[in-house]
Parts: sequence; C-alpha cells; structure tokens
Amino acid sequence: MRDAWTIATKDLRRRIRDRTAILVALVLPLGLAYIFSLTLGDVETRGFEATYAVVNRDTGGHLPEEFTALLEGLDFVTLREASSASEADSLASDGEIDAAVVFPEGFTDGVEAGGGGEITVIGAPEAAISALVADSLATSFASNLDAIGLSVAAAGPGSPIDDQLVARAQAVPPGAEIRSAGADDRAVSQSTFFAIGMAVFFLFFAVEFGVRGLLEEREGGTLSRLLVAPISPSSVIGGKALASLVVGLVSTSLLVVATTWLLDASWGDPVGVVLLVICGVLAAVGVTALVATLATTTAQAGAFVSIVAVVGGLLGGTFFPISQAGFLGTIRFLSPQGWLMEGFQELAYGGGLWDVVWPLTGVLVIAAVTGAIAWTRSKRLVAR
Repeated sequence: MRDAWTIATKDLRRRIRDRTAILVALVLPLGLAYIFSLTLGDVETRGFEATYAVVNRDTGGHLPEEFTALLEGLDFVTLREASSASEADSLASDGEIDAAVVFPEGFTDGVEAGGGGEITVIGAPEAAISALVADSLATSFASNLDAIGLSVAAAGPGSPIDDQLVARAQAVPPGAEIRSAGADDRAVSQSTFFAIGMAVFFLFFAVEFGVRGLLEEREGGTLSRLLVAPISPSSVIGGKALASLVVGLVSTSLLVVATTWLLDASWGDPVGVVLLVICGVLAAVGVTALVATLATTTAQAGAFVSIVAVVGGLLGGTFFPISQAGFLGTIRFLSPQGWLMEGFQELAYGGGLWDVVWPLTGVLVIAAVTGAIAWTRSKRLVAR
C-alpha cells in the first residue's frame, strides 16, 4: 500500500503541474454549468404572459363584459383595445397581441333566449401557446353558459326565464372542482440539473489520466524500471488507480461545493451525495480503466475513453433529461452516468438514502464488474 501511495503521489504532483488536468476536472464543468444555467435558467423563472383583446360588438350585452372582467382578474393577462374584428386580426398578424376574442352582435340576447351564440378566437401566428390559452378560456366561459342554460331548461318548459332564475342558476356551485397540484417539490432547477450533469459528464475525463498512466509509463520506458525495483505489479496498478480516485473525489467534491455556492444548486441529502460521489468515482475509474486496457497506445486510449465518456454522457442524460424519452429513457441505465443522474436527481428532489438504493446498487455493480476486468487486463499489460 505504501508503494502504491508513493506512485499515486508522484502522478498527482505531475498532474497538478499540468494545468490541463485542472481545466478538465474543475474549470470546464463549472464554467459549462454556469453558462447553461445562465442561458436556460430564465426559462424556469420567467412567468407566462399574454396580451389579449376583447372585441365587444354586443352593445348593451353583459356577457362580453363578464368575460372581460374574467381576463382582468388574471395576473398574466394584459388587455388591449380593439374596436372591430378586422382591427384585432391586424393586431394579431403584427404580433402586437397574442389573441383576440370576438363577441358578435346580439350575443347576450341569443344566449339568454336559448338560441346560443358564437365566440370567435383570433390567434397570432407566432403565439400558438397563448392563443391556445385564450381558446381554453373562451371554451371554459362558453361551458359555464351551457351549464346555466341547462339549469334554466331544467326548471321546466313553461317556466319564465327572468334575471332571478338566471341568477339562481349562476349561484349553483359546480358539481366538481379541479384542483391543480403543483409538482414544484419534484422539480429540479436548471442550475441544479446542469451542475449535476456537468459533474457527472466530466468525472470520466477527470479520472482517465491515471488509468492511462500505465501506457504512458510503458511508452516512456519507465514501466520497466518500476518493475525492476522492489515494487510489485499490483502496487504499480494500484498507484495509478489510487491517483485517479483522488482526482475524481477532489474534483467532484469541489464541483458540488462550488455549484452550491456560486450557482445556488441544491444537491440534497449530504450523506447520499457523498455515497453517490464515491460510487460514481469508482465506476468512472473502472470503466475508463477497462477501456484504456483495450488500447495499444496512449493516444488511442485517450480517444477510446473520450468516445465512451461522451456516448455514456449523452445516453445517461447529462445534457438534457431523457427519463421520459421512451426507449432512451430505459437504456440509459446501461451507463453509469444514467444511474448517477437518477440518484443525484432523486436527492435533489428531496429524497433520502432509501430513494437512491437502486442507483447506488447499479453504479456499484458497474464499478465492480468493470474494475475486476480492468484489474485483470492491467496485470497482463504490466507483465508484457
């Protein structure tokens, strides 16, 4: 163990002098997480806003006024004036309003007489969502009028339709109310998601320098000198792996702290985060070591590791959520990045240790399998 630590400290000192390692392990993931959260964070904080116009051609009718009052009571709606349908259409075409609701002449009288009426919604071409909301509001208003009409009709075919009867129908409470339950407690902020994603993605680049060390030692002619010394091959391999573990643990831990302070990321339960970081580093070292042993040169090993890291990162959803992406959402667990993203997001949701049992298990299985194979192949590599 002492020999392995000596080799590890030698490699660590060498990498500290190489600013590329610091750049890949800390600066790049932190910088990209900041850029992503800065450019996309406004999406989650900016509230929905819409500009509507109501065209009231029903002079003297009270129903268009009631609909206008409904819109005025919505904090996300800004009302514009429009005297005619053609003016509203022009405003929508120019993008000055998102949608317009047009009430025709005699609308109120037609509805109250049981003949019905037609509400026209004019949507702007560039505001499909806002226009859809306006259409939904108009549909809801029309449904309410239908309910009142049914209530009045239920009074009997010979019953007089007067204001008191309509008022009583309006006063009847709805048979069922819809309550929208927000899922904010299960939502991860943009800054948190990208902090997690960049930490997981660059972890596999941060640890790969150590596992490539054997190839570098062999190409540089120093591996044979190490083996001639009273140092076992296991100590040489262990030293390289230990250096990678230290770099991975330090870089990921610093990213967790830095993103928490600088980006206001919320990682969740500290104990769960620590366990996931440790298991994630073990898996990263195992996977990259296995891939590196398949190469014959340092350059080839770097290319192999980069390919596996990028593909695994994309498959694991480090850049964008893919949990609901059908087939991709299922096969993401073939990569350790997928398990790590699942675990870290569960903690960020507010989950505890029990919620990350399966992610921890999945990462540990990958770490154990790839690590065992990599250890066996590395011993053969040292023996050659």
